[in-house]
Amino acid sequence: MALPSKPATTVIIIGAGFSGVAMGCQLKRNYDLEDYCIYDRCSGIGGTWWSNRYPGCSVDIPAISYSLSFAKNPSFTKLFPQQSEALDYISDVARTYGVNRQFVGNVEWKCATWKEDTETWLLQFEDLQTGRHFTQACRILISAVGGVVNPHPFTMPGVETFRGPIVHTAQWRSDIDLRYKHVAVIGNGSSFVQLVPAIIDEVKTITHFMRTPHYLVPTKNHDIPPLWRRLLCYVPGLLWLLRALMFLYMETAWPQFNKTRWGSRARQKSVQRSLNYVQSTAPHSKSWRRVFDQGYLPCLQRDNIRLTDDPVVEILPTSIRTQSGDQISTDVIILATGFSLTQYDTPLYSREGISRQQHWQELGSRLAFESVAMHGFPNFFYILGPNSGRAHTSTLFSIENHVDLVISVIAPIIQNKASAVELDANSERKYYSLLRAALQNTVHDETCSSYFVDKKTGTNWFSYPWSSLWQWISTHWVRAELISPEDPHVLFDLQLMRCQNRIS
Repeated sequence: MALPSKPATTVIIIGAGFSGVAMGCQLKRNYDLEDYCIYDRCSGIGGTWWSNRYPGCSVDIPAISYSLSFAKNPSFTKLFPQQSEALDYISDVARTYGVNRQFVGNVEWKCATWKEDTETWLLQFEDLQTGRHFTQACRILISAVGGVVNPHPFTMPGVETFRGPIVHTAQWRSDIDLRYKHVAVIGNGSSFVQLVPAIIDEVKTITHFMRTPHYLVPTKNHDIPPLWRRLLCYVPGLLWLLRALMFLYMETAWPQFNKTRWGSRARQKSVQRSLNYVQSTAPHSKSWRRVFDQGYLPCLQRDNIRLTDDPVVEILPTSIRTQSGDQISTDVIILATGFSLTQYDTPLYSREGISRQQHWQELGSRLAFESVAMHGFPNFFYILGPNSGRAHTSTLFSIENHVDLVISVIAPIIQNKASAVELDANSERKYYSLLRAALQNTVHDETCSSYFVDKKTGTNWFSYPWSSLWQWISTHWVRAELISPEDPHVLFDLQLMRCQNRIS
């Protein structure tokens, strides 16, 4: 059954995590615009902090950097805030700027098509509570779906026979009772390092099935004393100064990912630091992927935990069978298996009627200029689109850079000076060439075996290869010609958005 089409709106935002909320806030702050809708599959605002409620879930970026620049938060109580604090913060920001009034939950975006005759996007949605579909048109479409939203499906043979609960960390169920249970943790996505220390005291046993080991970096989650929170709240400029210092500190890690002599030395120092920590605490780790450890390795000294790389081959009604033939009694299976990066699979059709998958096939890779825009898709923008991933600093910094760029670009539409803006095809190709060349100078090039690399095309569509400073410059000076970060003698025209002035 199909509901009647909803009234058209100026902007539709898909996703109500930090990206979507920041976009909604800036529409209000810059244009006093409330004629927009923000949709999400979840029933509430919060994105990853709404979905991820597993025991021990917390932020892995220092609290001083984990708030939006226009809504700084001096009230986090821990160095690495817990999930509940992060969710409370984003909810408060949404209420302050009225984003919650524009929010509709339990709705999934199914398709979007550009209509040239009306110069609008026509979207199809499904109400997840009723199963009904409806449509809505908008002038501007923003994809703020995030990067880690669809958990990997668990298709191990025999999974349907298991008598206990099976749950992914990003789909945690509050009704699961772990007390005195034999628990299997399968996979070592980043959540495992927080989950295991949080549950080890209440379970009977934990068997952790690991595939690829990590380099674990020691850290402690200190409390932020009330006095410091008061100082951050009431001393003018103190919070800003500390945020700036933390940004500079985190940015010192960026050269480690470059193929330079200095980068190689920096990586080796980090590797040795991790190995020293592991060897003094527990005897496991061999891969180059940093994970901040707040207590996982000390847990390995406990009598009720077992870490194994013996692959799981079958799920039985009350146990797990491994490749070696071992059969491990299990009451609960927790999946820390990461995510399928399928956030761009929703059908999206351009001005010429081609899908974005076809568009990317023609280019040779998933791509969006500055992770934001694609040629042929007028008035459509990403927040944290392709090649936006950072491995060393706060994602909120990238989110704000992308939001600021989009806010600047859509001004002619909001002000009724133009009906559409579109990325120029030549600029898209120039950016693609620069991006591919820059990625070759990092450790995340096509030889990397991580999920950053698309198995079909062999290209890294996830990582941003330049510094955070360059990202800020290139997203805030879009009307000027700037020097390319790769060659100071080559001018790269960043005047990318071609306004189609049809209103005058």
